[in-house]
Amino acid sequence: MYMSFNSNTSLLDFDIAIFDPNIRSFFGNNYREYRGKPTLDDSRSFRLKERIVHWRTEISEAIRAGKTIFILLNGFQEVYVATGTETYSGTGQNRQTTREVEPTNNLNIVPAKISFREAKGSSMHLVGSENILASYWAACGIESEYRVILDGENVSPLILPRTGKMPVGGCVKWKEGGALHLLPYLDFSREDFITTRGEGEEEEEEEIWTAEAVELGEKFISGIVGVDKNGRIETAQTPPPTWLEGDDRFQLPEEKRITEKLLQTNSRIEKFQNEKSELLARLVGESVLKGLIYEKGPPLETAITKALGLLGFDAKKYKENDSEFDVVFEAQEGRLLGEAEGKDKKAINIDKLRQLEMNLHEDLSREEIDEPAKGVLFGNAFRFTPPDERAEFFTAKCLTAAKRSGTALVRSTDLFAAAKYLSEKKDKGFAKSCRQAIVSSTGVVNFPAAPVTKSREKKEIVAETPEGSRPKKK
Repeated sequence: MYMSFNSNTSLLDFDIAIFDPNIRSFFGNNYREYRGKPTLDDSRSFRLKERIVHWRTEISEAIRAGKTIFILLNGFQEVYVATGTETYSGTGQNRQTTREVEPTNNLNIVPAKISFREAKGSSMHLVGSENILASYWAACGIESEYRVILDGENVSPLILPRTGKMPVGGCVKWKEGGALHLLPYLDFSREDFITTRGEGEEEEEEEIWTAEAVELGEKFISGIVGVDKNGRIETAQTPPPTWLEGDDRFQLPEEKRITEKLLQTNSRIEKFQNEKSELLARLVGESVLKGLIYEKGPPLETAITKALGLLGFDAKKYKENDSEFDVVFEAQEGRLLGEAEGKDKKAINIDKLRQLEMNLHEDLSREEIDEPAKGVLFGNAFRFTPPDERAEFFTAKCLTAAKRSGTALVRSTDLFAAAKYLSEKKDKGFAKSCRQAIVSSTGVVNFPAAPVTKSREKKEIVAETPEGSRPKKK
């Protein structure tokens, strides 16, 4: 089962977990730099720090439960994240906002006292003749490469570079029986491992593994399972009998004190978890508009409905009897009916325009409707590509047909820009201009440029949080 770095899945449901700690997706394409490293905005900083804490905790708890965790050491990716603290200086146009940041990295998910140093190479050898990685290395060693060197008192060296004594692969074992294996990297994203199938305007291309990649994947899984099996044989322990649980006669003094502290700690954790859940729920609600940038299907429709509400339309999804329309919206400027479509790697084609035409006729056939609504096609083309790098959202056929039928074509990313401004500032004049642009347009809608707000004018600088101002470790 594959899980993304953003997943909240618990590792306790699995016996074996394999990590590729790559956090580059948090950087985006237009990130700023601080001291030569990417620095993230507040939103990405929050998500990254939360994910690192989540996986570090999950890995630790899984190992203490006797699980086996493998981490493919995909280089050392360091980034500066916001601390949530800002300071201000100057007044008026000279006012400056300073965001305090601190460093973090992808390997902070490792719940052990290990330092990592960036280094690259492919010439390696196993340590000792009874190495637990022997079968795995025979299958996958030739395809592996090291990207970091390890240093830690608790690490048992398993793989060394051709020259040097610092390991590039090792194992950390827990008293409870679980183990953490740190392995040189195995790159399954190589260009020669991936091919595509599916082509043409009406069919999405799909990336698939090559036969060579599938064969290596099977060897990899077989080797990982073998390491886990051998490790369990070495560390097999007898589980405590059920009659031992709850019998105070066998409870040790220090064990009792630690148990009491754990209960108190869990109580505090529960309180913070409740507070965190409330904040996350609010965050999800406030982030709906971002669906205009990358979503398709119902989530895209929900984002469109919210955005149209910000523009001053009375917008809602229509579903009654056998009729179902993505969005029906109206204001003093007129009544409109919209259809939404998201495409992964293609432009919006004429198919969705045909569907919109059918919906318009079906809408007009209702008894309570006297005049035809204006058709609007909302398109989120190339949704996995950054907005400023996308090609034309609509195919040539779609553009021609829209002009013939008087249909407005709305790029969802343009709608996002307008809605984002209106979510920050209640500007009735701008909202009206946006409504008029949609109602009066045939073909692609060109929204008016959003005015620059004072908060967007502010000068911002970044500064690392002074070491002395950070909370001291107890």
